[in-house]
Amino acid sequence: MDALAAQLEAVSDWITLHITMWVLVGTGILLTIRTGFVQLRRLPDMFRQVAGSRSGAQGGISSFQAFTISLAARVGIGNVFGVAAALILGGPGAIFWMWVVALVGMATAFFEATLAQMFKVRHTDGSFRGGPAYYMARGMRSRPLGVAFAGLTIFTCGFSIIMVQSNAVAGVIGPDSPLHLPPSAAAAVLVGLSALVILGGVRRVARVTEWMAPIMALVYVVMAVVIVALHITQLPGIMVTIISSAFGPAPFAGGVTGGIIAALTNGTRRGLFSNEAGQGTAPFAAATATVAHPVQQGLIQSLGVFVDTIIVCTATAFIILVSGVYSPALVQAGTLTPKAAGTLTSDAVAATLGSWTAVPMAIVIFVLAFSSIIAAATYSEVSMTFISERPEWRWLPRLVSVVSTGLGALASLTVVWNTVDITMAVMTLTNLVALIWLARWGVGALRDWDAQRASGRVAPLFSGVGNPYLPGDLPGDVWTGERTHLAEADSIADDGVPAATPASSQPAASTGADA
Repeated sequence: MDALAAQLEAVSDWITLHITMWVLVGTGILLTIRTGFVQLRRLPDMFRQVAGSRSGAQGGISSFQAFTISLAARVGIGNVFGVAAALILGGPGAIFWMWVVALVGMATAFFEATLAQMFKVRHTDGSFRGGPAYYMARGMRSRPLGVAFAGLTIFTCGFSIIMVQSNAVAGVIGPDSPLHLPPSAAAAVLVGLSALVILGGVRRVARVTEWMAPIMALVYVVMAVVIVALHITQLPGIMVTIISSAFGPAPFAGGVTGGIIAALTNGTRRGLFSNEAGQGTAPFAAATATVAHPVQQGLIQSLGVFVDTIIVCTATAFIILVSGVYSPALVQAGTLTPKAAGTLTSDAVAATLGSWTAVPMAIVIFVLAFSSIIAAATYSEVSMTFISERPEWRWLPRLVSVVSTGLGALASLTVVWNTVDITMAVMTLTNLVALIWLARWGVGALRDWDAQRASGRVAPLFSGVGNPYLPGDLPGDVWTGERTHLAEADSIADDGVPAATPASSQPAASTGADA
């Protein structure tokens, strides 16, 4: 088993460092250019869309709920353990490259969510379903590819990722934690809580994440603000260190060249793992939302990457860097090793606020990982509905997810860790090919949105039929003109003022996002 684990780790590291990481960054840069830097020019729009997205609609969940499902998946143990590992392995400069990767990844996340909305379908229960499997089948016209992607998602999200997350949670509340729960008790707690949420399906997960994800992120960031405020005089120096280390030497990494490479590779790798942009998982949540325009959800999901990395990961980095528990000298001396990543953030909090924070931090990390578990279960369920719409089949991924939660809390997961890295790499590369293949559809939807906003329309409406910005008519009946008129009627009822005619009925206009 150890030999197998070592072989899988070698394969996983090679694929990640030599292929996946650079294809992700390259695709993000390409899509950033294609959209005219949508993540920057539409950043205010992103916040406005989230602020006004709490109301849902019959046949789906609200745009805000879809946002919180994906945020729950993104903001997990990677934001705590991953950032600590990036600092240990890559130095403070790794944080700078995490920021860069997040800004680039926001464009990728925008495309994923927009395409998921454009090619979604109405499920038999009236809700919406979509994601990479759907836009591969309906946009690329390759159902076999969609089925293969859905199968990989079921295995990776419903089994492997859940086991990895539950294993991390068990460590946080287990015998060696401040809570001192026996392994069997930790497993029972996880199985019981996950069953209560996961067995209720996508809508129950949405109701839970709607309050859990924002609260947990807010609590964590407020704690970081308090800690940084207590060390406010260190902040300018830390910012200088982060930026200079991104381009300069790190003593423990082998000189100037080694320092730059260590910062770049570890910051990029950990950033991509944390924000999930391009991996093809978050679009499953994005597609479930009921919105009047696909770009609306694209902007909201893009903001999720911003929140995950620019806000939450940065909060972790500042907590560690101001506390005094980390320095490159400690790494160089061998005092601080990658194995310490699991406790470094908690140690940093305790160093500033006191040892009493051990239990609250354990609870925070528990909630972060638990939210990722229930979000991953949602992705698995939506993938199963792509393969078969028979209602009874939806119970299979739900049950597998609950069982995987219990197994992960009790098992040693070296092989599972490396296996999920490989399957996730295959999913990511497949999804990126689809994004590039279908980029003109996403660009067309964005041009439609830009034209309507330029004409003064606050809430653009979308039609997938006869739209001059699109390369053709969208399949299915979700985005027909009839639906657009219904959305317009809803807008009138909600706001008391009529929404203007969709841009698809107007002459094409040039924007900064030309194909």
